[in-house]
This record gives sequence, C-alpha cells and structure tokens, in this order.
Amino acid sequence: MYEILFNIIAPVFICAGLGFIWAKRGRDFHMETVTGLVTNIGAPMLIFSTLVQLESGLSKFLEFGFIALVSLLTFMVLGFIILKVMKLEYRDFLPALMFPNTGNMGVPLCLFAFGEEGLALSLAFFATYAILQFTLGVWLSSGSTSVTQLLKTPLLYAVLIALAVQTAEVPLPKWLVDTTDLLGGFTIPLMLMALGVSLANLSVQHLKVATQMSVIRLLMGFAVGVSLATLFGQEGAARGVIIIECTMPVAVFNYLFSLRYNRAPGEIAGSILISTALSFATMPLLLLYVLP
Repeated sequence: MYEILFNIIAPVFICAGLGFIWAKRGRDFHMETVTGLVTNIGAPMLIFSTLVQLESGLSKFLEFGFIALVSLLTFMVLGFIILKVMKLEYRDFLPALMFPNTGNMGVPLCLFAFGEEGLALSLAFFATYAILQFTLGVWLSSGSTSVTQLLKTPLLYAVLIALAVQTAEVPLPKWLVDTTDLLGGFTIPLMLMALGVSLANLSVQHLKVATQMSVIRLLMGFAVGVSLATLFGQEGAARGVIIIECTMPVAVFNYLFSLRYNRAPGEIAGSILISTALSFATMPLLLLYVLP
C-alpha cells in the first residue's frame, strides 16, 4: 500500500517542487503566459481528446458534471452561512470556500490514483468548476457579470464540441486526435509547476483568518465529498474522485481575482498557502481512505 501511495504522491510533489525551486532560484516563469496556455489551449485540448476517446460513453461524464455542480452549490450555501457566523464579507472569502483546486492538484491526483477513468471523471469536475469560476466567481469578486465572459471560455466550447462528436458518433481523423492528445499532454505538468511557482511567490498574511479559512475549506470539502459520494451511490474510482476533488485546497485563481478586484488578497494568499500545505500533509490519509 505504501508503494502505491508513493507512486501517486511522488509525481505531484516532484512536479510542484520543480516549480517551487525554479521560482525560489529567481528564474523567470511568466505565470500569465503559462496560465493562458493551460486555460486556453492545454486544458480544452485535454478535455476534448479525453471525451472523444471515452469508451464508456458520456453518461458518466455528464453525471459527474452534475455532481460537481451540486457540490459547488453546496459549498456556496455552507460557505455563506459560515462567513455570516464569522462576520466576514462574503464577496471577499466565499470564492475561496467555493472553488477548490480541482485542476492543478485534483486532476493529477485522480489520474495517478485511478488511471484514465480517474482522469475522465476529474475532468468533468474541473470543467464545471472552471466555467463557473470564470463566470460566477468573477461576479462574486467584481459585483458584475457578463455573458461575454462565458462566451470567452474555451473550456465550454471544448466540452460542447466533444459532446456533439460523441453523441453523433462522428469518426475523427487520426491526425486530429493525435494533435489534441499532444497539446493536452502539457497541461498536467504545467499545472503542477505553476502551482509550485505560485506557492513560492505567496506569503502568509493575517495568519488567524487564513488558517481558519484553510481548515474550513478542507474539512467542509471532505464532508461534502463523502456525503455526495454516498448520496449518489458511487463506489470505487468514482467515489474516490468525488472525495478527492471536493477536498482540494483553495484554488490559486481565487488569489488572482482577489488581487484584481481588491478582495482581501493578503488573506486569500495565506489561505492558498496554508490549505495547500495542509493538503500535502494529509494527502496520504486521504488516499488511504479513497483507494480500494
């Protein structure tokens, strides 16, 4: 079992660690460029190539997209109640409780833990959360939203086109499948390296609030993940993916939005750093819980 845990955790630590060391040594890492490549090219291509090659059909993917939506709405309601009790501004802190790191950490963990099945199901979570973070998340932080923002999200088109191709059973030329595979291949390594670089550049401020938010994010995520996996009768890899994705730490994009709209960026940066550190520390226990 320990060898299995090491095989799952080691690639995540090594890739994120390389990014961390790269940044700490003062080397250039153009986060805006890398993030743009991942969100606009890599992730859409990874989702497209995975979906069009699904052998189990689309029903499970769509089911997991729905479960992801239910989990996000649950986080929103619980988070709002918790922040009211704590007397914290919901526009500042609710996105951090709502949007876990389903991409940079969740997708690689699910891939290494459960293989291609884990990858496909985790991508349903990632796509749902990413689309809503760039719409609902922007609205929470800025106070305004626009349909234009949704229409500018490449992930949405990747999912819709792939669903259409699968539903119509359109045969795709090998060169197209190979190209999307190739472009999607850089997504996970770059996600993890970008995570490491982000952690190296963040600092903990307002330690008390950041720690409270971090503990709430992880405990709430685990409780919701276990509850939804039970409610929807999921077992094996499917159950594991739900719990892992829901239990992920605060997503890095929350800091970018908090910085852009001046929504307590110091506290959010601290929450990302502390929740990620706690997530790394508790990762073996989480995997022991979800692995069959």
